[in-house]
Amino acid sequence: MAELSKEAQAVLDAANGASSHGPDDCLNECRWIAAAALRSAADQVAPETPHSEPDDPEMLKGIWDERRTIRAELLAIAAELEGSDA
Repeated sequence: MAELSKEAQAVLDAANGASSHGPDDCLNECRWIAAAALRSAADQVAPETPHSEPDDPEMLKGIWDERRTIRAELLAIAAELEGSDA
């Protein structure tokens, strides 16, 4: 398996530490549980928002851009844990 980023590895290590199965145990679903938790966090903390309209105040554009960035970062870690590109 490919080496994980430090962010994804930290999440996986924490999940494995809370599991009764070893990291290499075939019953260990920590990777997918952690990815699901990150996807849920992304939806709660930074819900997908529409792109700003040209007449929106600049402050809202900045907030929406920041939310999209946070969401993308959380979803990237989740995808990495799942071994997918989604």
